[in-house]
Parts: sequence; structure tokens; C-alpha cells
Amino acid sequence: MTATTPPVDDKAPVQLGEDDKYIVDIFLPPKAIPTPKEFLEAIKGTVKGKMLAKMKKEAVDCPVKLKAVSFVECFTCPNFNRRIRGKVGCKGLPLTPQAKQ
Repeated sequence: MTATTPPVDDKAPVQLGEDDKYIVDIFLPPKAIPTPKEFLEAIKGTVKGKMLAKMKKEAVDCPVKLKAVSFVECFTCPNFNRRIRGKVGCKGLPLTPQAKQ
């Protein structure tokens, strides 16, 4: 007798994590949103090549800044919690003046 794992349902909704206040969709805008250099420097050495190129083309509607931002900017934000199946978990805490930029 062998144990089988139940099939994974890819269409199941993404659940809020215990630290998440918002679940935000990742989208591809018609034109990539420019990413400020300080955010690119922050992830230097962590993400490279094709993954970085893909991240620069993606964007999210930030619930904290109340505007669309590059995914790289979202990824480096202290509120970023996780990315799962095209969605981002955001803690939704207010940003300090130096982190808002």
C-alpha cells in the first residue's frame, strides 16, 4: 500500500499569513515602472540575471504608498512579507520618512 498525496489546487485563493494585512496582485504594466537605483543596490548580490530583469518589469499597487510601484521597490520594502503565485503579502505598517522615498 502506498500513500498518495492529494492533488495541489492551483486555483485555491492565497491565504493571508499571520503578519499580512494586505494581499496585493502583481501585474505587468504596459511600460515598466522605473526602479530607483537605491532599491537596486539594496538587492545587489541577492537577485541577479533573469530574475532581476523579470522583477524590474513587474509592478504592484502599493497599499502603503497608495500608488503603483516597481516590484523591486516592493521587494525591498520592510513591509514585504512573501510572494506566492503572483501575489504579495504586505504587513501594511506605516513607513518611516527615510523609507518612503
